[in-house]
Amino acid sequence: MSQKIEQAPDNAITSSGIARVIPCVQLDKFDCFKWIALAINDFKQAKIISLSYGIIFTLVPIAISYLVASSGWYLVIFPAMICFMLLGPYLAAGLYDVSWQLEKGSEPSFRHSLKAMSRNAVNEWGFGILLMVLMIFWLRVASIIHALYPSYLDMTFANLWPFLALGTVVGAGFAAIVFFISAFTQPILLERKVDIATAVLTSMNAVWRNKLAMFVWASVILFCVFLGFVTFFISFIVIMPILGYATWHGYIETIETKRERKFV
Repeated sequence: MSQKIEQAPDNAITSSGIARVIPCVQLDKFDCFKWIALAINDFKQAKIISLSYGIIFTLVPIAISYLVASSGWYLVIFPAMICFMLLGPYLAAGLYDVSWQLEKGSEPSFRHSLKAMSRNAVNEWGFGILLMVLMIFWLRVASIIHALYPSYLDMTFANLWPFLALGTVVGAGFAAIVFFISAFTQPILLERKVDIATAVLTSMNAVWRNKLAMFVWASVILFCVFLGFVTFFISFIVIMPILGYATWHGYIETIETKRERKFV
């Protein structure tokens, strides 16, 4: 079980002076499975809303794949992913709102969840732009790695594996950075009237102080995404809402509040 930390030692994040860092708790390494169980319960209580968001999260990658396959214009991925990175925080905020309403004992509605973004709109959109910038930077690095591949070599595994390995390592590094700064950033921005720096630093501090627990959670997310790809995105209809709800419950348990929070 997770336990409160009364006086956690300072680190480079909490002592940076950039913004306030909201305290976090010490998590058990397998706490994320409790979040998933709670998320499944939320899904059952709001099936129609959950499936609606799940369909949206499923149609986006299907649409991108269709555009690439039909046009052969792989550069379409770039503008499409930029749009998704900007819309992603909006859609995720809607899922968090559903869990929040259930927690408060209210009846969640699709209309209410769509308004969730407006509670801290400037910082939510700012966070979306931050993710977009990181994505653009990653695409530039990926294009450089691709350019390193000599055009005169045959497309064999023996020739490709060094570049695939390099791309995988660099991509994993970028994914780790994104997870580090975004694990709980959006739920914080949704519920609390704080600036983006406070939300990002609070998320970073929570991940840093709970490395093993967050590694397990990141591994679960990675597996779910992989499962979505091998099922041609169809399983995202269920997976994405559950991951959204689980993230909200993880935020509730991890980031300290002045009043006690209860799971529903």
